Order: sequence, then structure tokens, then C-alpha cells
Amino acid sequence: MALIRACGNCGAKNRTPAAHLADTGRCGACKQPLGPVSAPIAADTAMFDDVVRTARVPVLVDFWAEWCGPCKMAAPYVERTAAEMAGKAIVLKVDTERHPELAGRYNVRGIPNFAVFANGRLVRQQAGLVDHSQMEAWLEEARTVAGDGHA
Repeated sequence: MALIRACGNCGAKNRTPAAHLADTGRCGACKQPLGPVSAPIAADTAMFDDVVRTARVPVLVDFWAEWCGPCKMAAPYVERTAAEMAGKAIVLKVDTERHPELAGRYNVRGIPNFAVFANGRLVRQQAGLVDHSQMEAWLEEARTVAGDGHA
């Protein structure tokens, strides 16, 4: 599975495989650099499975729902974490109303619920509102677990 991203220079659509979402590539049309994903990615089951399985950096997953007040409060922290950890981590958002099978797979009973994966394995999961510094700390810890301790 791949994410379709528009080039910031020419607007061309570029297909980025899940394994390369944290990499800097080049636009297929104008050859300008196409940076790592720096925003949360709305993930369905297929995207979730592909990213978690193939990512070479830790993955933070935000299990959320539109009706959830604390989830809305967490959203800016999730976005900031995605921006600040671009190239070092990938951030996914899973809408538990649209993808209850994923919530069930990880026994999500309360939201927001955050899960961190490294090398395809769940290394941390916690329910409740946390700020971006906590999310970043989890990802840095997961980078050590994944053997990617360099900056």
C-alpha cells in the first residue's frame, strides 16, 4: 500500500510506499526533494498493517473518534508530534468508529488511546490524554528499542 502525496514544488502526485514514509525522496516529475511525512496519516486497516509491518522507524497510533472531547484536545499534540518527529517516526490516526476491528485487535476500551510500535511489535499502549512531549518521549524510547538511537 502506498500514500499519494502532492509535490510542494510542482503539485505532481507521488506514490510513497509505506516503508518509505519517513524517508526523503524525489518528486517523479520535477525531481525536487519530497520530505518525510510530517502530518498524521488517517489509516484504514490495510494502511495500518502495511505501515506497522514495514516502517523502519517507530509508529505512533492515535485511536480516536469524532465524538470524543479528549480526542479533540489531543489532536494538536498528535499533529505537533508528527511534525517534530518527521523522518524519525510515523504517526497514524485510526478512527475507532470506522475501523472497530483495529480497536478490537488492540483491546482499545477508552479513547484517546495511544499505541507505539517498533519493528512491527507493540512496545507501549496507554489510554488517556497526553501532550506532545510524552508522545515524543515514547517514540524516542521506541527508537532505542528498534535500534535506531541516532538523531
